[in-house]
Amino acid sequence: MLQIYKKVFWYIVIGVGIGSIIHNVIPREWIEGLLGANKWYSVFLATLLGAPMYADIFGTIPIAEALFIKGAGLGTILAFMMSVTALSLPSMIMLRKAVKPKLLFAFISIVITGIIIIGILFNLYGNVFI
Repeated sequence: MLQIYKKVFWYIVIGVGIGSIIHNVIPREWIEGLLGANKWYSVFLATLLGAPMYADIFGTIPIAEALFIKGAGLGTILAFMMSVTALSLPSMIMLRKAVKPKLLFAFISIVITGIIIIGILFNLYGNVFI
């Protein structure tokens, strides 16, 4: 149990720090204008911003909560969280050592497509879930 605590502690601290910056510094209008559910590009942008990050799901929860409070679309937030955990740059570097480039490209393409589809669907029908 202590090993798990040590493993996720700094991710949570960093996530809470980023979440507090989003919550306290960045204006709501800016988040809504960039990542609102009504923006056609918000899911694509969130996926691209999340992919190079390296964090676990616990570190993205405070960021997601702050984005939700500031008006980001539910699908956009889900896309961000999924891309951080599934497409992080360090994970892709490790996968590159284990699989051939064609398979890695196929994996990335399928995951990005799935993330974008789910993000768009949740932006369109998010009010059903909340």
